[in-house]
Amino acid sequence: MATVNLSEERAILLPEIENHRVVILVSRWNEEVTENLYNGAMETLLRLGFQASQIEKEYVPGSFELPLGAKWATEKPGVTGVIALGCIVRGETPHFEYVSMATAQGIQDIGLHSGKPVVFGVLTDDHIEQSRARSGGVLGNKGVDCAQALVEMLALQAKLRA
Repeated sequence: MATVNLSEERAILLPEIENHRVVILVSRWNEEVTENLYNGAMETLLRLGFQASQIEKEYVPGSFELPLGAKWATEKPGVTGVIALGCIVRGETPHFEYVSMATAQGIQDIGLHSGKPVVFGVLTDDHIEQSRARSGGVLGNKGVDCAQALVEMLALQAKLRA
């Protein structure tokens, strides 16, 4: 388990940032955590140069629904990237493993098939305290990391296409 703040914000230059549109998908399950992840992602995108009008927030019921939401988001005209935010906490049954694996695989597949960055921002923790620590607590905010990853991937895409 990490014991230090893992979120380290860095400046990333995204050429022609005004041409980008981002969808942030937020799972309603474990909403306390996912809203904190969203706030970290949103604030970071704004600091990196996005305007609020370039960022759309949409909800899905739970993390399992994030891949389908991401598919629909990548199909929306003008959308250049997606951040998928969720929180899956281990319980007493194998449900955790099934949901975690399906969500991770689904999000990866959508990114590969769409050719657009779809960032995996789903916490998979043993207990809710770990999730709180990673969503704005002592271990940082995974939403910040996801926003930075998205911008970095968009910049790489622009560089490789030039």
